[in-house]
Amino acid sequence: MRTPVVCPFNPGSDTVPEIWAGRREELDDWHQVLRPRRLAGRAERGRTILGEPGTGKSCLVNRISEEARHQGDWTTGQLRIPRGTDPLRRLARALVDLARQAGLTTAREHSVTALIRRVEKIAAAGVSLSLRDAQAPEPYTDLTDLLIEIGRSALRARNTMVLIHLDEVQNIDDDDVRSQLLVALGDALTHEETVQAPGGYSFSRVLPLAVYLTGLPEFAEMAGARTGATFARRFKTTVLEAISDEDLEMALEPFVADGWEVPDDQGGLTRISMHPDARRAIIQLSCGEPFLFQLAGEQAWNAGTSEVITERQAFRGWERAADAAETHVERILQRLPTREREFLDAMVALPAESRTLSAIAEEAGYAKSSQAGPTSQRLDVVRGIIQRRGRGKVYRFRNRAVEALLATDWPYEERA
Repeated sequence: MRTPVVCPFNPGSDTVPEIWAGRREELDDWHQVLRPRRLAGRAERGRTILGEPGTGKSCLVNRISEEARHQGDWTTGQLRIPRGTDPLRRLARALVDLARQAGLTTAREHSVTALIRRVEKIAAAGVSLSLRDAQAPEPYTDLTDLLIEIGRSALRARNTMVLIHLDEVQNIDDDDVRSQLLVALGDALTHEETVQAPGGYSFSRVLPLAVYLTGLPEFAEMAGARTGATFARRFKTTVLEAISDEDLEMALEPFVADGWEVPDDQGGLTRISMHPDARRAIIQLSCGEPFLFQLAGEQAWNAGTSEVITERQAFRGWERAADAAETHVERILQRLPTREREFLDAMVALPAESRTLSAIAEEAGYAKSSQAGPTSQRLDVVRGIIQRRGRGKVYRFRNRAVEALLATDWPYEERA
């Protein structure tokens, strides 16, 4: 039966939905590059996945972590860092749990058990530990050492990765603590272990460790301002943008082609189908935003009980979702400094084919186009909201929901 209980769409924050759309490049990066290279002992940087709210960055890494666990890897799960808290404590608690999973808490080596005890103290006291005991090592060095020991255990277990996921990293606003955290993780990632080959010779390799950092776009600037090239050498940064209409169509293809299987009221199974026009409406209304796609799908599902989701139901459901959609995009715009918001307003005031830097600068009231350069670069490289294609070319919106809100009647537009 088509009821909210069995709805496969889920706009909930960080939840991995049953209806998955896009992000193939990032998923393939884990399965085909990062995991196999680290397992083979080859150097590969940590990953920083950034994006505006609703782009699905945490959800993406949660899916990677979920798939890693199914392969037998050891994962911390999502370690969310609230503002004002100590990320070293959060990481320390997670590493102690991984150490138990790796069997290190029962190790006979005194050095390992002593290391775990020190990290347990960090989990309890955090960075304040070093302030109380000037003779003790800096907390971040113990975190590195324990992560290396966990990596060694994974190496002995064979074909096993260790995956660390820190979320909301933009909330780490203490420069010193952020630096310690990045150094602790980066030193473990770059550590080279000497191992013996069956032929009797030895060689060096990195450990099977992977680190994912997820958060808002400004984290790249926060980290780069203090660690600069070191951060870039140790972490590869990706800024997520909208999902293509083609990927959204593929995500909904099971509905259109075969129907989505759900329990019926007789103890058996039935299928809920989606009319192609309903699929088209959901894709049009969600503007490539993962959150909005799940929201539009959920409301279309809940707008009726028939075995076919119709276009009319898709639009009727969206009427209930429109306020939430507007709030979602307004939240993105409210985070922007005045100059960045003015740049976007100037963009939408121009025809799409005329959105060159010089034209936008003139529309925004700048004396010279070069004065708008830093603002356009932040909106492009840091935030991923706009994009410039080549020197002298026009700007386009990467975030189509932002463009729709500023330039049209979306999300309250009348049904075509």
